[in-house]
Amino acid sequence: MAIFSNTASNIANRLYRGVRLIRRVEEELARIYPSDRIKSPVHLSIGQESVAVGVCDALLPEDFVSATYRSHAAYIARGGNLRAMFAELFGKAAGNAGGKAGSMHLIDMAHHVLGASAVVGTTIPVALGYALAIRRRGEARVVVAFFGDGATEEGVFHECLNFAALKRLPVLFVCENNQFAIHQPLEKRWATDRLCERVETYGIPAARIADGNTDTIRAKTQEVIGRMRTGAGPAFMECLTYRWREHVGPGEDYDAGYRDRVALEAWQARDEMVRLGEQLNEAVRARVDAEIETRIADAVDFAESSPFPASEELYTNVYAD
Repeated sequence: MAIFSNTASNIANRLYRGVRLIRRVEEELARIYPSDRIKSPVHLSIGQESVAVGVCDALLPEDFVSATYRSHAAYIARGGNLRAMFAELFGKAAGNAGGKAGSMHLIDMAHHVLGASAVVGTTIPVALGYALAIRRRGEARVVVAFFGDGATEEGVFHECLNFAALKRLPVLFVCENNQFAIHQPLEKRWATDRLCERVETYGIPAARIADGNTDTIRAKTQEVIGRMRTGAGPAFMECLTYRWREHVGPGEDYDAGYRDRVALEAWQARDEMVRLGEQLNEAVRARVDAEIETRIADAVDFAESSPFPASEELYTNVYAD
């Protein structure tokens, strides 16, 4: 999602289009999932779209992103191929990884999506490696590493913060803090919620955006990346958000006992898809909505009609010690 025009109306159109596309893609995945045509688990970002859209809208086409296993939002916001994504989830040969990797391992190097991983925190050092290469080549590009609040409890996160600060790497760390590591809330995992304060001890400037506002996230990203392109080194953003669906799967889990609907309703009351849509006139919004539905239908049809990998491909690109 590159910046082609920055008039206010174009920005509002792009941000709405991004949030709406992610929302509708994932709602379609949730609708299809019970049919068993999707061959991998899905971790949906419904409710969290504003983080990926706000950040990616501030990037240039040559910048990179890495994502978590909850990867659909970053992949789509960066302009990832929708046909290849659906084909991958359907286990088809035309998928991003030939239908072998599924939802948690989306990659699209044509759009500079470095990939996602099922293992918490493991794409952060991958992003760092690209940032190191950029730094050594003297390029003005930047890398964004998306991860959840659970990843900040991994040792590799802290090792990467230290290395990035030491080498002044052009990497923006973006914590999508949805306040739960699977079913464990923050207050049972963190002695304090001052994550930015902890990051700042590594010498990295940190900012916390608490309201999930797409415009605020975009503006802050522009600000920190502008400094990063001039050699200022890494930066960190903690974006509070909330996943509306269960940790893994298409449904809800408000009867599981670890959270209740009060928090959900508070976030739904300030739904970014609704707020951004209200900034467009009705005809424009209707046209955008129709275009999105056409794209999704095309991607589903493509996935449905594509063949499964041939049996002789079973061991291609599969490695084991």
